Amino acid sequence: MSTKIPVSIAGNLVADPELSFGESGVAHAKLRVAVNQRIQGADGTWHDGEPVFHNVSAFRALAENSASSLKKGDAVTVAGELEFRSYEKEGERREARRIVADTIGPDLRFGTAVYQRSSNTAVAGPDVEVQANIDAPVAADVAAPGYNITSKSPVVVPPFGVAAGSEMNY
Repeated sequence: MSTKIPVSIAGNLVADPELSFGESGVAHAKLRVAVNQRIQGADGTWHDGEPVFHNVSAFRALAENSASSLKKGDAVTVAGELEFRSYEKEGERREARRIVADTIGPDLRFGTAVYQRSSNTAVAGPDVEVQANIDAPVAADVAAPGYNITSKSPVVVPPFGVAAGSEMNY
């Protein structure tokens, strides 16, 4: 039986993320996050409470990006689903809990980060090389794309361009 509860935590990585690949080739990163509660004493001073350790699992691109971007000691925020599992080992019934992450990011209360967008070869195609240069000058004569959507219902854009007869204009 499995129960999932939406959860969001902020804490510090206690080890580097461990990246592995399953039999089907899906990336899986395991992270361990310590969350400390700050407690104010009767005299007004603050101190750390007992840390609570959370096991976090990330899959696919989130797993690969987390493993290449984060390291032990980094302050992170994690949002996902808290998953409880029960199993039997050596005749004993045991329980395990983990957070299956939807998003993971650096906690910007304690530092800065530079965001670098990953190339998406599934959309661009396998033969296209994507390069980004954030220091390159921006051309003044390049216009931003215009979007005219005339549908009142949700618009679904195919991943490889606009289908013929679509009401979207670029």
